[in-house]
Amino acid sequence: MSLIGKEVQAFTANAYQNGDFITVSEENFKGKWSVVCFYPADFTFVCPTELEDLQNEYATLKDLGVEVYSVSTDTHFTHKAWHDHSPAISKIEYIMIGDPSQKLTRAFDVLDEEEGLAQRGTFIIDPDGVVQAMEINADGIGRDASTLVNKIKAAQYVRNNPGEVCPAKWQEGSETLKPSLDLVGKI
Repeated sequence: MSLIGKEVQAFTANAYQNGDFITVSEENFKGKWSVVCFYPADFTFVCPTELEDLQNEYATLKDLGVEVYSVSTDTHFTHKAWHDHSPAISKIEYIMIGDPSQKLTRAFDVLDEEEGLAQRGTFIIDPDGVVQAMEINADGIGRDASTLVNKIKAAQYVRNNPGEVCPAKWQEGSETLKPSLDLVGKI
């Protein structure tokens, strides 16, 4: 079942960010763009490369008005320990949500029931708390945060320009399309 066009369900979770434990809820997703990046587990192999890559794009995402949340089924305490000991993870400034109850992971439909771990799911959420894009990768396939930046720019453009859509490989500043009867069969 797709979550596209659906509002994020109510939740409350503990998280770690910049030396502090904080509480996060669906209300944090309202009023700004958000990216929620699920990953299998702390202290693993592909996960730190993805989260570090996401940190490398964090300033760009912040400039776009986007807040980033990473989520695994580990606790917020485990996130702190990982942050304190991993060279890649120690760079992270964005919010790291702990989901040991698996409620959030289940709500986003990315829980691997057999393993009890999150799949590699990425969700773009608009300022109304509605999912606008999602992608789920197999465990062995790491994500590229630069493509996420382009998807967010496209989602923001479409939101701000009703009646226009972004074609494949759209880049900021390039042409968009205005769906109409005149375009049918001409692309």
